[in-house]
Amino acid sequence: MSHPRKALDTLIHAPVRFSIAAALAAVDEADFKTLRDTIEITDSALSKQITFLEQADYVKVRKTFVGKRARTWLSLTGTGRTAFTHHVAALRDIAEWEPGQGDGPGPTES
Repeated sequence: MSHPRKALDTLIHAPVRFSIAAALAAVDEADFKTLRDTIEITDSALSKQITFLEQADYVKVRKTFVGKRARTWLSLTGTGRTAFTHHVAALRDIAEWEPGQGDGPGPTES
């Protein structure tokens, strides 16, 4: 058996991307401003991370107009939701992992 960290998803492991995925996993869809305020990040930083997640097919971006104002809506794709679920499971496995369960020897008791 290998260490559970090997099941972590490197695309969403970064704290900001993990926060985005977690916030979007809790809802069907969120607007850009609400997500920005929820995870306490700047517009430019959120935009950059959303682009990264969108290119990985983890986040869907939908733009609408309210009058003449553009509004951006974000949601996890099926791929993104599955990746987030597996990543959280891997984190739980790491937290519950006991030495000696992995490939190498664990610490010895004195």
